[in-house]
Amino acid sequence: MTAPKPRRSPKPQERRRDPERTRRLILEAAGAEFAAKGYAGARIAAIAARAGVNQQLISYYFDGKEGLYRALSEGWGQRQGELAAPDLPLSELVRRFALEALTSRDGVKLLAWSGLEYAGPDTDPDHGPRTRRLTGTVEQIAALKAEGRLPEWVDPASLTVLLMAAAMAPVTLPHVVDGLTGKPGDSPEFVRQYADQLARLIEHLAAETP
Repeated sequence: MTAPKPRRSPKPQERRRDPERTRRLILEAAGAEFAAKGYAGARIAAIAARAGVNQQLISYYFDGKEGLYRALSEGWGQRQGELAAPDLPLSELVRRFALEALTSRDGVKLLAWSGLEYAGPDTDPDHGPRTRRLTGTVEQIAALKAEGRLPEWVDPASLTVLLMAAAMAPVTLPHVVDGLTGKPGDSPEFVRQYADQLARLIEHLAAETP
Protein backbone atom coordinates (compact mmCIF):
# COMPACT_ATOMS: atom_id res chain seq x y z
CA MET A 1 0.00 0.00 0.00
CA THR A 2 1.21 3.54 -0.72
CA ALA A 3 2.08 5.75 2.23
CA PRO A 4 -0.75 8.12 3.20
CA LYS A 5 -0.37 11.74 2.24
CA PRO A 6 0.04 14.31 5.05
CA ARG A 7 -3.22 15.66 6.36
CA ARG A 8 -4.21 19.14 5.24
CA SER A 9 -5.99 21.30 7.77
CA PRO A 10 -9.39 22.38 6.44
CA LYS A 11 -9.95 25.99 5.45
CA PRO A 12 -11.86 28.26 7.87
CA GLN A 13 -15.11 27.94 5.89
CA GLU A 14 -14.74 24.16 5.97
CA ARG A 15 -14.29 24.19 9.75
CA ARG A 16 -17.74 25.75 10.11
CA ARG A 17 -19.36 22.78 8.38
CA ASP A 18 -20.90 19.97 10.36
CA PRO A 19 -18.04 17.43 10.46
CA GLU A 20 -20.35 14.47 11.09
CA ARG A 21 -22.51 15.39 8.12
CA THR A 22 -19.43 15.80 5.95
CA ARG A 23 -18.08 12.42 7.00
CA ARG A 24 -21.46 10.81 6.33
CA LEU A 25 -21.67 12.34 2.84
CA ILE A 26 -18.16 11.14 2.04
CA LEU A 27 -18.87 7.61 3.32
CA GLU A 28 -22.11 7.38 1.34
CA ALA A 29 -20.35 8.59 -1.81
CA ALA A 30 -17.45 6.21 -1.23
CA GLY A 31 -19.79 3.26 -0.81
CA ALA A 32 -21.44 4.03 -4.14
CA GLU A 33 -18.13 4.63 -5.95
CA PHE A 34 -16.44 1.51 -4.58
CA ALA A 35 -19.53 -0.56 -5.41
CA ALA A 36 -19.56 0.73 -8.98
CA LYS A 37 -15.83 0.41 -9.72
CA GLY A 38 -14.21 -1.68 -6.99
CA TYR A 39 -11.38 -0.53 -4.72
CA ALA A 40 -8.80 -0.40 -7.51
CA GLY A 41 -11.02 1.47 -9.94
CA ALA A 42 -12.47 4.00 -7.50
CA ARG A 43 -10.99 7.50 -7.56
CA ILE A 44 -10.86 10.00 -4.71
CA ALA A 45 -11.81 12.81 -7.09
CA ALA A 46 -14.96 10.94 -8.13
CA ILE A 47 -15.88 10.27 -4.48
CA ALA A 48 -15.44 13.96 -3.65
CA ALA A 49 -17.62 14.91 -6.62
CA ARG A 50 -20.35 12.50 -5.54
CA ALA A 51 -20.23 13.88 -2.00
CA GLY A 52 -20.07 17.51 -3.11
CA VAL A 53 -17.01 18.22 -0.95
CA ASN A 54 -13.45 19.38 -1.47
CA GLN A 55 -11.25 16.41 -2.37
CA GLN A 56 -8.74 17.38 0.33
CA LEU A 57 -11.35 16.79 3.02
CA ILE A 58 -11.17 13.06 2.30
CA SER A 59 -7.48 13.07 3.18
CA TYR A 60 -8.17 15.20 6.24
CA TYR A 61 -10.93 12.99 7.66
CA PHE A 62 -9.88 9.55 6.40
CA ASP A 63 -6.18 9.67 5.41
CA GLY A 64 -7.03 8.87 1.79
CA LYS A 65 -8.61 5.98 -0.07
CA GLU A 66 -7.40 3.12 2.13
CA GLY A 67 -8.51 4.86 5.31
CA LEU A 68 -11.87 5.55 3.74
CA TYR A 69 -12.26 1.89 2.83
CA ARG A 70 -11.38 0.88 6.40
CA ALA A 71 -13.99 3.28 7.76
CA LEU A 72 -16.59 1.64 5.55
CA SER A 73 -15.39 -1.74 6.81
CA GLU A 74 -16.00 -0.65 10.40
CA GLY A 75 -19.54 0.30 9.45
CA TRP A 76 -20.09 -3.13 7.90
CA GLY A 77 -18.78 -4.73 11.08
CA GLN A 78 -21.33 -2.81 13.13
CA ARG A 79 -24.07 -3.80 10.70
CA GLN A 80 -23.06 -7.44 10.90
CA GLY A 81 -23.24 -7.23 14.68
CA GLU A 82 -26.81 -5.94 14.37
CA LEU A 83 -27.75 -8.79 12.04
CA ALA A 84 -26.04 -11.55 14.02
CA ALA A 85 -27.81 -11.19 17.35
CA PRO A 86 -26.74 -13.61 20.11
CA ASP A 87 -28.34 -17.07 19.94
CA LEU A 88 -29.89 -16.28 16.55
CA PRO A 89 -30.62 -19.50 14.61
CA LEU A 90 -28.31 -20.02 11.64
CA SER A 91 -31.28 -20.13 9.27
CA GLU A 92 -32.46 -16.70 10.41
CA LEU A 93 -28.93 -15.28 10.22
CA VAL A 94 -28.65 -16.35 6.58
CA ARG A 95 -32.13 -14.99 5.86
CA ARG A 96 -31.11 -11.60 7.22
CA PHE A 97 -27.91 -11.49 5.18
CA ALA A 98 -29.79 -12.41 2.00
CA LEU A 99 -32.23 -9.55 2.68
CA GLU A 100 -29.27 -7.13 2.64
CA ALA A 101 -29.70 -7.23 -1.15
CA LEU A 102 -32.59 -4.84 -0.53
CA THR A 103 -31.04 -2.53 2.07
CA SER A 104 -27.24 -2.65 1.61
CA ARG A 105 -26.78 -3.54 -2.03
CA ASP A 106 -23.66 -1.39 -2.44
CA GLY A 107 -21.97 -3.19 0.44
CA VAL A 108 -22.65 -6.58 -1.13
CA LYS A 109 -21.36 -5.33 -4.49
CA LEU A 110 -18.15 -4.12 -2.92
CA LEU A 111 -17.62 -7.48 -1.21
CA ALA A 112 -17.97 -9.11 -4.63
CA TRP A 113 -15.55 -6.60 -6.17
CA SER A 114 -12.97 -7.26 -3.46
CA GLY A 115 -13.07 -10.94 -4.36
CA LEU A 116 -12.64 -10.29 -8.09
CA GLU A 117 -9.70 -7.97 -7.42
CA TYR A 118 -8.09 -10.14 -4.76
CA ALA A 119 -4.38 -10.82 -5.26
CA GLY A 120 -3.40 -11.59 -1.66
CA PRO A 121 -3.90 -10.09 1.80
CA ASP A 122 -1.61 -7.12 1.08
CA THR A 123 -3.96 -5.92 -1.66
CA ASP A 124 -7.11 -6.23 0.46
CA PRO A 125 -7.63 -3.42 3.02
CA ASP A 126 -10.51 -5.28 4.69
CA HIS A 127 -8.79 -8.68 4.88
CA GLY A 128 -8.14 -8.77 8.62
CA PRO A 129 -11.41 -7.21 9.83
CA ARG A 130 -13.48 -9.36 7.47
CA THR A 131 -11.72 -12.54 8.55
CA ARG A 132 -12.33 -11.72 12.21
CA ARG A 133 -16.02 -11.01 11.55
CA LEU A 134 -16.56 -14.24 9.66
CA THR A 135 -14.68 -16.33 12.21
CA GLY A 136 -17.67 -15.85 14.50
CA THR A 137 -19.94 -17.51 11.93
CA VAL A 138 -17.53 -20.41 11.52
CA GLU A 139 -17.49 -20.88 15.29
CA GLN A 140 -21.29 -20.78 15.42
CA ILE A 141 -21.54 -23.52 12.79
CA ALA A 142 -18.88 -25.57 14.60
CA ALA A 143 -20.89 -25.30 17.82
CA LEU A 144 -24.06 -26.49 16.06
CA LYS A 145 -22.13 -29.44 14.67
CA ALA A 146 -20.73 -30.28 18.13
CA GLU A 147 -24.28 -30.23 19.52
CA GLY A 148 -25.36 -32.73 16.88
CA ARG A 149 -27.61 -30.19 15.14
CA LEU A 150 -25.70 -30.41 11.86
CA PRO A 151 -24.36 -33.51 10.07
CA GLU A 152 -20.93 -34.80 11.01
CA TRP A 153 -19.63 -34.30 7.47
CA VAL A 154 -20.20 -30.52 7.57
CA ASP A 155 -17.01 -28.45 7.42
CA PRO A 156 -17.77 -25.12 9.22
CA ALA A 157 -15.44 -22.97 7.09
CA SER A 158 -16.69 -24.44 3.81
CA LEU A 159 -20.32 -24.04 4.85
CA THR A 160 -19.66 -20.41 5.80
CA VAL A 161 -18.27 -19.72 2.31
CA LEU A 162 -21.19 -21.54 0.71
CA LEU A 163 -23.79 -19.62 2.71
CA MET A 164 -22.08 -16.28 1.99
CA ALA A 165 -22.04 -16.97 -1.74
CA ALA A 166 -25.68 -18.05 -1.63
CA ALA A 167 -26.79 -14.99 0.33
CA MET A 168 -25.02 -12.69 -2.17
CA ALA A 169 -26.53 -14.29 -5.27
CA PRO A 170 -29.35 -11.74 -5.85
CA VAL A 171 -26.60 -9.10 -6.19
CA THR A 172 -23.84 -11.11 -7.87
CA LEU A 173 -26.05 -13.12 -10.27
CA PRO A 174 -28.85 -10.74 -11.31
CA HIS A 175 -28.61 -11.95 -14.93
CA VAL A 176 -29.18 -15.54 -13.81
CA VAL A 177 -32.08 -14.50 -11.56
CA ASP A 178 -33.70 -12.56 -14.40
CA GLY A 179 -33.22 -15.42 -16.86
CA LEU A 180 -34.67 -18.09 -14.58
CA THR A 181 -37.43 -16.17 -12.83
CA GLY A 182 -38.20 -13.23 -15.12
CA LYS A 183 -37.64 -10.91 -12.15
CA PRO A 184 -34.79 -8.46 -11.51
CA GLY A 185 -32.28 -9.54 -8.88
CA ASP A 186 -33.21 -6.49 -6.81
CA SER A 187 -36.94 -7.23 -6.92
CA PRO A 188 -38.21 -7.15 -3.30
CA GLU A 189 -40.59 -9.98 -4.12
CA PHE A 190 -37.79 -12.22 -5.38
CA VAL A 191 -35.27 -11.32 -2.66
CA ARG A 192 -37.74 -12.06 0.13
CA GLN A 193 -38.77 -15.35 -1.45
CA TYR A 194 -35.12 -16.27 -2.02
CA ALA A 195 -34.14 -15.42 1.56
CA ASP A 196 -36.96 -17.61 2.83
CA GLN A 197 -35.84 -20.49 0.60
CA LEU A 198 -32.29 -20.29 1.97
CA ALA A 199 -33.53 -20.28 5.56
CA ARG A 200 -35.79 -23.29 4.94
CA LEU A 201 -32.93 -25.17 3.25
CA ILE A 202 -30.76 -24.77 6.35
CA GLU A 203 -33.64 -25.80 8.60
CA HIS A 204 -34.10 -28.90 6.43
CA LEU A 205 -30.39 -29.72 6.66
CA ALA A 206 -30.55 -29.53 10.45
CA ALA A 207 -33.77 -31.55 10.57
CA GLU A 208 -32.19 -34.35 8.53
CA THR A 209 -29.47 -34.82 11.14
CA PRO A 210 -30.04 -38.10 13.10
